[in-house]
Amino acid sequence: MLDHVIRGATVVDGTGAPAYTADVGVRDGRIAAVGKVTEKARTTEDATGLVLTPGFVDPHTHYDAQLFWDPYATPSLNHGVTTVAAGNCGFTLAPLNPGRPGDADYTRRMMSKVEGMSLVALERGAPWTWHSFGEYLDALEGRIAVNAGFMVGHCALRRYVMGPRAVGGQPTGEQLDAMVRLLREAMDAGAWGLSTTQSGTHSDGDGQPVASRHARPAELLALARAVGEHEGTQLEAIVAGCLDQFSDAEIDLLVELSATAGRPLNWNVLTVDAAVPERVPRQLSASERARKAGGRVVALTMPILTPMNMSLGTFCALNLIPGWGPVLGLPVPERIARLRDPGVRAELLRRAGSKEAGVFRRLADFGRYVIGDTYSEANRGLTGRVVRDIAAERGQDPFSCLVEICAADDLRTVLWPMPTDNDPASWALRAETWSHEDVLLGGSDAGAHLDRMCGAPYTTRFLGDCLRRRRLVGLEQAVRMLTDDPARLFGLRERGRVREGWHADLVLFDPERIDAAPATLVHDLPGDSPRLDSRALGVRAVWVNGVEAIRDDEVSGAVPGRVLRSGRDTRTVSTR
Repeated sequence: MLDHVIRGATVVDGTGAPAYTADVGVRDGRIAAVGKVTEKARTTEDATGLVLTPGFVDPHTHYDAQLFWDPYATPSLNHGVTTVAAGNCGFTLAPLNPGRPGDADYTRRMMSKVEGMSLVALERGAPWTWHSFGEYLDALEGRIAVNAGFMVGHCALRRYVMGPRAVGGQPTGEQLDAMVRLLREAMDAGAWGLSTTQSGTHSDGDGQPVASRHARPAELLALARAVGEHEGTQLEAIVAGCLDQFSDAEIDLLVELSATAGRPLNWNVLTVDAAVPERVPRQLSASERARKAGGRVVALTMPILTPMNMSLGTFCALNLIPGWGPVLGLPVPERIARLRDPGVRAELLRRAGSKEAGVFRRLADFGRYVIGDTYSEANRGLTGRVVRDIAAERGQDPFSCLVEICAADDLRTVLWPMPTDNDPASWALRAETWSHEDVLLGGSDAGAHLDRMCGAPYTTRFLGDCLRRRRLVGLEQAVRMLTDDPARLFGLRERGRVREGWHADLVLFDPERIDAAPATLVHDLPGDSPRLDSRALGVRAVWVNGVEAIRDDEVSGAVPGRVLRSGRDTRTVSTR
């Protein structure tokens, strides 16, 4: 007997093949039948007019901590994501050296700073009972509703072996050997491979460059060689040029890392903007060179525009503009005084518009900002208004106007920059870029920057765009890009397609309604900490390993997800 039958669905199987109408039967966590199903089932449902697809795979998340207090990985699961890749950007919660209990606090403060996670939620929401990477994975086993795979973070490896000298120091030969052994142990336990960062935007809780930023190429290559010795592994790397354009040295490093390991290396995020036409060819030149060298470098790019709010009062992307950090790091009264100084504002604008600001130049058009939440009587009625219009009414330049609005709220004002790349030319360039063999949709950062952005709903928003708005790609291709493409990159075993015998990770949705609601601020993290959340529209149900996990945007309470371990659940995707 089957556990469940979905009858009369329009099946989009993930391969890019044309959609077809079929019944799909599920038994023991697997897809048992596709076609005309006559076998009896415990439960059935009519899916006439609805689309059934494989579960979506998000290749870049930071759910490493959130899964402990939110096993449903919301809102990703609501939006059809049944498998998440975490442990990215060189940051993981394990391993932790048992001889230094204070390393857990250092890790929490680092994650709070670099990934915008609530420190209170990190302290209260996770048990922090592990030391080895395997113990961390075991702590999640059997208690999550999504499938989750984890890279092991370079920063954690360095900290475990080198202690505080991981920041600023170089390992001895013995210490490098110890790091390699630790990485091997993590992969033996199921880690998907190594993630690392050399990005100048990544600083720890003490304001210092995170540990992996101090690693030299020889260290990185030694770790990459170890990755290549284990089945079903990957590399993920962030360098400074990911934000704008790679340097020659960065391309050399990415290519050599992938070729040395013989494994794919993915990076994020490829920003597509018709106003900077040279960026995409430059970034994808790394992929072309890698293939010639026996490697593969894959760029992640988002298929939607994900708004990220800003603030002059708390750490955000504005702090990362060269020259802005020291001013925005001052105590609030002094910060307001400095921002009101015309000379300071002029210098900040100059730095924001300079070449060294890279992709952050996009944040410098303050007239395009929309005012979000306000907190003072002086700002009553400004929510939802564009700064340029307010400035014109007041006879001010936009940046001066914005500063005064924020000062009236003691810098608590929420600011929403309007995207500069929402033009037809940029969307046409995106559609062209998506067709490249080494471009993959993703980069949501779900689980991170919780009160600043909500990238998790990119799946449903993209499908809604494909079905009812821009229609840059067809439904079958869009589904393949969200399912089979990432599943094949990671070597997931029997996931990513609607196929008999494969795992029953499935999404059933209404093609007339599929979409994501606007993000709203909620206070549902441990310690009443805030985050942005977005409801899924048109998603009838989501199954993980054959068990219903979501029905009409509500979690079922079941936790059918699995910790996906390298080798057992992933096969090697060789580049040679």
